Amino acid sequence: MRKRILGLLYQEKDFVSGEALSKRLGISRVGVWKHIQVLRKEGYVIEASNKGYRLISAPDLLLPEELAELDKKVYYFEEVSSTMDVARKLAQKGEEAIVIAETQTKGKGRRGRYWHSGRGGIYFSLILKPTINPSQAHLVNLLAGVAVAITIRKLFNINATLKWPNDVLINEKKVCGILAEMEAEADIVRFIILGIGINVNNNISDRIKSAISLREILGKEVSKKKLFLPLIKEIEKLQSFLNQPKVLVNRWKRLSSTLGRHVRVIIQNKILEGEAIDIDNDGALILKTSDEGLKRVVAGDCIHLR
Repeated sequence: MRKRILGLLYQEKDFVSGEALSKRLGISRVGVWKHIQVLRKEGYVIEASNKGYRLISAPDLLLPEELAELDKKVYYFEEVSSTMDVARKLAQKGEEAIVIAETQTKGKGRRGRYWHSGRGGIYFSLILKPTINPSQAHLVNLLAGVAVAITIRKLFNINATLKWPNDVLINEKKVCGILAEMEAEADIVRFIILGIGINVNNNISDRIKSAISLREILGKEVSKKKLFLPLIKEIEKLQSFLNQPKVLVNRWKRLSSTLGRHVRVIIQNKILEGEAIDIDNDGALILKTSDEGLKRVVAGDCIHLR
């Protein structure tokens, strides 16, 4: 109901009477007033007079009411342990939704690492049910990286690049991390949880020297809603290429800052160094080493050396 009230208030620049809202929504004027109070508590500034109600401003929060145009159900939290954990429980119940949090107390990074999730960033997990073989699940990471980099480039004219295996960089500093977890049976993917964390308005470089936020780069606040909605649409558009690995891989390559670089890759207790010359259709990094020739690296931590 609150989504509908906001929709009507957004449509009108002037006041909308309580009676008009009551008739349009099929609820009492008291019911309208109660919903208005909830919206105010969420941060909406709504002016009230004898003429009715008028929306003055909306909070820069990814509330379900602000994302009404999305097809998926949105779960919003001020704080959770991890959006990945919440999304997994929903997916196991058959839901296909988006889980968003302002902060995470146990944000997940790759290899069980902690992802710093302070206020001001965008942290969400998207439940996907692609019709692909489990062996193709790695493509979701590539897809997400491409979607984030393209969206940042289009909106802010910033040269966002991709670092293997799944980071988005600006000026060689991490602005976004991506994590995908799959649940599958035999040759069927039940669901994939795609987790994305973007440093937007948080001062992340004060804590982590290798990271940066969009606000720190642009020198001004960034609307999270204006970033989030185009990003979701870009992800949805690119999903059509999950059955065309070459297309996704080629798009990733064009945005890569890893290929052509001398890199160090840490694989558990082994370290490889060489030139990153390619990634194959399985998302593996092809490394040209001086002593072992070509090495195919499926997973690891990549460090750009020069």
